[in-house]
Amino acid sequence: MSETTAADDRSVSRLGRIAIGLGLALQASEDFRDMDDTVDYADSAGVPMPELLAPLASGTMLVAGLGIALWRLPRLATSAAAGFLAVVTMTMHDFWNADEDSRDGERLAFFGNLTMFGGLLVLLREAFR
Repeated sequence: MSETTAADDRSVSRLGRIAIGLGLALQASEDFRDMDDTVDYADSAGVPMPELLAPLASGTMLVAGLGIALWRLPRLATSAAAGFLAVVTMTMHDFWNADEDSRDGERLAFFGNLTMFGGLLVLLREAFR
């Protein structure tokens, strides 16, 4: 691989990390805009202690997203975000059990999280190189 190709690959990879990281951080920051709704949603999904765990989860994703975007503590940041999404995707967005009114929204959230999880797995590989 030539030096130019390697530099181009690093630039594309950096852009991807920034996009995923900022996307996660900005999405998490939206939870803080209306934490009451975030807590209510977590409560409706059966999350124990939602008034504690919902803000903790949102804060974790905010910090992990910034860590990914800035590529600081990348192993910790990507592992935290991937671990969060692995659990939340299957438990909070189980569209197959959702009622008719919320099934489409839960399916969309499930596949969006699945996409982010896939991107994080690629970043995990890079973080552990």
